Amino acid sequence: MIRALPKRKAAVGMDVSLAIVNIVLLLIFFFLATGQLLNPPTQGVEISETTELPLDQLPAPILIVRDDGNWELNDLPVNPDILGAAIAALEAPFTLHVLIGRDAPAASLLDILDRPELAEVEIKLVTLRRPVRP
Repeated sequence: MIRALPKRKAAVGMDVSLAIVNIVLLLIFFFLATGQLLNPPTQGVEISETTELPLDQLPAPILIVRDDGNWELNDLPVNPDILGAAIAALEAPFTLHVLIGRDAPAASLLDILDRPELAEVEIKLVTLRRPVRP
């Protein structure tokens, strides 16, 4: 009688997928924890505010829109209704620099930029930086 040999059992290998998942989760927790430490909340930070403008250091021509609604073009008061005539008096070609308060609503800036007399004018926004004092 011929007896068949028993079938070989497949070698049992170690499943490493659980270890990989654990390592990935540990890395995620590590980066979440260190990200919170490196980027502390910014509560209590006061943003600088400019009260006096050094007009000799600003680019020209510059349109300054004050918080009270008054406009100045190159340090001269200008009515928004006659802005087109004031701009036509400037030497072409030029880039009009616009300075508006940081607390001004975005709609105010968009209304200024959407004016028809500014359609053909190159416009750049100007920001002021207050020097850091120790």
